[in-house]
Amino acid sequence: MDLLAPLPELRPRRPRGLVNEVVESLGANIREGYLKPGTKLPTESAIMARFDVSRTVVREALSKLQASSLVETRHGIGTFVLEQHDADDFKITPEDFATVADVIQMLELRISLETEAAGLAAQRRTDENLQAMAAALKAFQESIEANSDAVQPDFQFQVEVARSTGNRHFTDLMAYLGTMIIPRTRVNIIAHTKEDRISYLRRVNLEHECIYNAICMQDPDAARAAMRTHLSNGRERLRQGQNSHTQESLTGVS
Repeated sequence: MDLLAPLPELRPRRPRGLVNEVVESLGANIREGYLKPGTKLPTESAIMARFDVSRTVVREALSKLQASSLVETRHGIGTFVLEQHDADDFKITPEDFATVADVIQMLELRISLETEAAGLAAQRRTDENLQAMAAALKAFQESIEANSDAVQPDFQFQVEVARSTGNRHFTDLMAYLGTMIIPRTRVNIIAHTKEDRISYLRRVNLEHECIYNAICMQDPDAARAAMRTHLSNGRERLRQGQNSHTQESLTGVS
């Protein structure tokens, strides 16, 4: 049975607008009561077929809905509609990333949380977890070669580390925050030349590989150190850009 309201009349679609199209339609279904609290959303495949979009678009859209506290994903079960909370409840929104200082503060929060997550992942990871992390690393490298910003595989690697902890709260937090935690989605920290951009992204993925190797070796201390180094490097890159006044304005990516 189709749980969603009828789609509006089709309009010409722009590739960059596909995620927002899915977010707006599903969000409207929730707000207008077609999808009630506790209802399980259709599967990714069903949403892909309904909107004629890729799995990547669907996952990004679901991440945005989670960031808006409209849904939550329960690993291995599905994605469910949430009760709408009072405005005073704690939340982090794209508006909380309005300045470079805001992004630095988020990195400081991530350092405290994801450093411990990496240590737990090293203790608890499964072969399946390692395969998922390795796939994210490969996708990152392929994105670099395809001249992409590699945001989605970057975020996916962080999600897989969180999932490897075996503690769903780490995974739920990452899903709630979505790709907006990746600094380059909020500020332009990559130099304009292709060579500098590739060098930057390769350096980021090399840091991911260090985290992966420590988790693979089941070395919690090395995993914590690698994650702390990775996130601290991101923070320092932002600080250096800010201090030298070379940091560019916000990109406006949501």
